[in-house]
Amino acid sequence: MEFRILGPVAAERDGHPVALDGAKQRATLAALLLAHGQVVSDARLTTLLWGWDPPAGGTRRLYTYVSRLRTRLGPGHGLTRHGTGYRMDLGAAVLDWDVFRGLVDAGRADLRAARHADAERRLAEALALWHGPALDDVTEQLAADAGPHLEESRLAALELHTEAALALGRHTDLVPALTGHVDRHPLRERLRGQLMTALYRCGRQADALAVYGDGRRILADDLGIDPTPELRTLHHHILTGTLPAPRPPAPVTLASATAPACATTGAEAEAAGPVIPGRVARTVACEGPAHDQVPPAPRDFTGRSTALGEVLAALRARHDVVVTGAPGTGTSALALRVAEACREDFPEGRLYADLRTPDGGRRITEEVLGRFLRALGTDEDRLPAGVDERARLFRTLAAGRRVLVVLDHAADDAQIRPLLPGGAARTVVTGAHPALASLDAVRLVRLGPMTPAEAATLLASVAGAERLAAEPRAALRVAEFCDRLPLALRVAGARLAARPHWPVARLADRLASEERRLEELRIGRLDVSTGLHRALHALPPPAATALGALAAAGLPHPTALDAAALLDRRPDDAEDLLDQLADARLLEAWRPPEDPFGTSGAPAAGAPRYRLMPLVRLYAKQWHDRHPGTAAPLLDSAR
Repeated sequence: MEFRILGPVAAERDGHPVALDGAKQRATLAALLLAHGQVVSDARLTTLLWGWDPPAGGTRRLYTYVSRLRTRLGPGHGLTRHGTGYRMDLGAAVLDWDVFRGLVDAGRADLRAARHADAERRLAEALALWHGPALDDVTEQLAADAGPHLEESRLAALELHTEAALALGRHTDLVPALTGHVDRHPLRERLRGQLMTALYRCGRQADALAVYGDGRRILADDLGIDPTPELRTLHHHILTGTLPAPRPPAPVTLASATAPACATTGAEAEAAGPVIPGRVARTVACEGPAHDQVPPAPRDFTGRSTALGEVLAALRARHDVVVTGAPGTGTSALALRVAEACREDFPEGRLYADLRTPDGGRRITEEVLGRFLRALGTDEDRLPAGVDERARLFRTLAAGRRVLVVLDHAADDAQIRPLLPGGAARTVVTGAHPALASLDAVRLVRLGPMTPAEAATLLASVAGAERLAAEPRAALRVAEFCDRLPLALRVAGARLAARPHWPVARLADRLASEERRLEELRIGRLDVSTGLHRALHALPPPAATALGALAAAGLPHPTALDAAALLDRRPDDAEDLLDQLADARLLEAWRPPEDPFGTSGAPAAGAPRYRLMPLVRLYAKQWHDRHPGTAAPLLDSAR
């Protein structure tokens, strides 16, 4: 979920707007969001909806607004009743006000440390979150209660951003928008001083002195006071020509050029230009490279055009993506290829983490978050302790940026949830655990075997096109013995490339032996058995035992009834085991329309059959033959 109050109050679920009914329902939602998880009493809510004289039955009407709001927000809304009030737990949802405050705090810290470019970028991103006056369509009571604080925060951020931009020598770009800001907020002396500085540095000393004179008169007439000592000192430097010169201008970014426009409200928009929703701080040139942790995709990446298109379309439709498939199907390669293909869509950086350790274990989430936070500019000594605190800061820093996060080899959804940035950032996850499909607003893309043409192309790219073209039938046999899986095809191609004296038919003949096939599909660090070992080792013991028994039995397309007879289990229990194996991508479920009966001869109309890919069957059979009746703890010795 995403919530916005910096402008019209709005909510989005899975990238789609949530319909909200009228000012009072929006005011109810906004009041609960602004409470930051604290309970808001019925009395407080009715006052914010109707003022100090609520109508008869106002509390009952409040209950109706809350009930309808829950319906509109859907499951997981976090809106609950507590005592005599309500509270809203945002959980993993994103609120633009929280993102804004996090970016402003980070930008202020950058300013104090003289990191002016970082400060200008963060503060521009913060101001770009505003799409008009805050709480633009709520009750006048709530707008009067909370609006001034929000507007003061916006103006303070605008002043900080201007300070950073002036330090970078961007005075020429700032003058038009600053002129409008000072006209609309004539009593804000810091803005006036910044306009004076920008004019003086543009060679307009007389105009800068005139701006000071106007401000002095307004302060005297309206408040009966003189300008602050800081403004008077600035006036003296401009009058005497002793104002220090800025550093040389830094390369221009759209963030700096449009930040005043993004910060506009009401009539300010006409002077400063339009805001493009969803576009924040797209860098044209910057003082340093954007953080980019994503490794390059394989140079000979081949095929997968349909899956590639599905993932790119989902990302551009503001969805996260889970790419899943059996061991060796190339889910990681596809994720890296996606990251290259959509580089221009995420100009503010690409983060990457392999969530599996070299020994196949589960990488610690706190360490991954620390790496991400450092990439986003957090100093080592300011990293929070604990996963929850780091995840909260990560969402704050990343949500307002167009950043791509690639999470490779995910163990399950629990490992992933703290690493999801939300907001404008998008995530691509690879993994086989079925619970990954439960992530919010996710699109699931499944990879299977490559097409024969894709397999031939990949094999030729590794082993040599002319060599494969000379023996097309043998090349087809090699591809089929590899189950047309990218990893196995790469191993086979590498073996041919390492042995230029071999005919392709020789490798095909060696792969034809089921006893030798897995040994043949190993070269250097590339080993088909490694991925199969990990997949079987991750299974619950009953599922691992079932897979070994099915492989040893040699049933080509077993049904749940076949598995029940083989495993001496009830059909429902056997089907659950088969579904677990299918979820782990070690079985393929399919339904042949021409055959309504199972292999055992029992009626099975409408029931699915299951198919073991040959390489999976060979590995599981070898393990079963070595350790009949045992399960996952003994899988290590099967390698």
